[in-house]
Amino acid sequence: MNRFKMWLVTALLAAAPMLANAEGIEGGTKQATNWSAISMFIGFVCLTLCITYWAARQTKSAAQFYSAGGGITGFQNGIAIAGDYMSAASFLGISGLVYMSGYDGLIYSVGFLVGWPVVTFLIAEPLRNLGKFTFADVASFRLGQTETRILAALGSLVTVAFYLIAQMVGAGKLIQILFGLDYWMAVVIVGILMIIYVTFGGMLATTWVQIIKAVLLLSGASFMAFAVLLHFGFSLEAMFSTAVQVHPKHLAIMSPGTLVSNPISAISLGLALIFGTAGLPHILMRFFTVSDAKAARKSVFVATGLIGYFYILTFIIGFGAITLVMTNPAFIDTATHAIKGGSNMAAIHLANAVGGNLFLGFISAVAFATILAVVSGLALAGASAISHDLFATVIRKGRVDEQAEMRVSKIATVCLGVLAIILGIVFENQNVAFMVGLAFCIAASCNFPVLLLSIYWRGLTTRGALIGGLLGLSSAVIMVILSPAVWEQTIGHAKGTAPFPYENPALFSMTIAFVGIWLFSKMDNSARAKIDRDGFDAQFVRCQTGIGATGASAH
Repeated sequence: MNRFKMWLVTALLAAAPMLANAEGIEGGTKQATNWSAISMFIGFVCLTLCITYWAARQTKSAAQFYSAGGGITGFQNGIAIAGDYMSAASFLGISGLVYMSGYDGLIYSVGFLVGWPVVTFLIAEPLRNLGKFTFADVASFRLGQTETRILAALGSLVTVAFYLIAQMVGAGKLIQILFGLDYWMAVVIVGILMIIYVTFGGMLATTWVQIIKAVLLLSGASFMAFAVLLHFGFSLEAMFSTAVQVHPKHLAIMSPGTLVSNPISAISLGLALIFGTAGLPHILMRFFTVSDAKAARKSVFVATGLIGYFYILTFIIGFGAITLVMTNPAFIDTATHAIKGGSNMAAIHLANAVGGNLFLGFISAVAFATILAVVSGLALAGASAISHDLFATVIRKGRVDEQAEMRVSKIATVCLGVLAIILGIVFENQNVAFMVGLAFCIAASCNFPVLLLSIYWRGLTTRGALIGGLLGLSSAVIMVILSPAVWEQTIGHAKGTAPFPYENPALFSMTIAFVGIWLFSKMDNSARAKIDRDGFDAQFVRCQTGIGATGASAH
């Protein structure tokens, strides 16, 4: 019980400044302390710490730490996947994009959703049959262990870093506007709680935090959408007509082109969102928590249904914010005439508009739960890449005991937590849905091509995967840095000076990755290449039947 008391004290100490600080975030003005939000926030933190304490007592082995011992049912895992996937970008970011741009905000909702058929039909079952803890187990099944795992770890860590930025920004803005804390203090609190959940509870704690969060988020979002539709007599036409009247862009919000201005940008973003889903390490890890491929398929079916329903709600919430938040002076900054806290807070203000302070407190606590659940999954995926792929397999060549591997994973979690805090502060003013779009681009340009071709193409070689994957990863990162979003908005260069003209480079970086993998594999006539190609048949049998699926890390 001593450790549990320590965690509880840590959480209460982290929340204590909120109770004492009622200073507003807008121009130093005072705002009333929302005691309902504070009490629900602290209640959720205490509940999740209790779950973490329980999970810590069950987590004794590496299998339990990384994959909950494979003891999660397909239905539970489906809810947890939905909880992991319905992130701050989905809830805060997409509703914020719809609030700012109207119809065009749907490109993220649709893109995030349509990636799931790719996972269902191409990835889920082979992943469960070939892997053990991380997707690198699958990619390296017949390829060179060292090279493939280094590449997979790099792709995972870069993806996790970009994804963490979005979650930390969403959390920081949420707590900042709700409690009046300085932004950096809010980010630090989230980072500390994330470290506690993953370090002590592993995948079991992360799974149940995600399940609880998914149920709460779907319930809260359903009520918000219902309240908005009730306000307009359940007439979508009336809601859209009012939105067109009050929005500064008027009828333009019902037409494409306000957010994504050219076909290349639209195609590039769509490719990132569709194929990036199948390359997200924290999502792929979830398929190792179930007992077999049948449960993995059921997980995807349940998750897809819940996620699709949720994205319909975010569209209604976004337009509801236009009609009920944009027209209410209480939610608008008088100095800038912009929404208080930025567009990411549109859904939070709408909760206040339709349900008052009590519902605002509930939605704020749920949004915070959303962020904690996702950052915990991300931190676990990043830590697993470091401890399982790099330390245990590459550095120690598989000659390492489980306790040492878990110890490295926990140290990596602390380091990732510190990195997430720093990145969250640096990227404070980025829209969280956009930042997740960049994370999807990285995943689609490095992780997905290598994973897909390792499963389905006999001709893939270690050299081809390594060079092509690195080309995809490096080109995606370089083009993201040179894009207007980072070059101009984050670094601060003058508008119109970005060397790469498109916001999302997936169209180019994915092409570079696939062409690079194909070209260098075709040119590879080494002895290693013959081993790689000859190993395809044995891999194919296990991939399709699951025979021998006891873990790929020891193959």
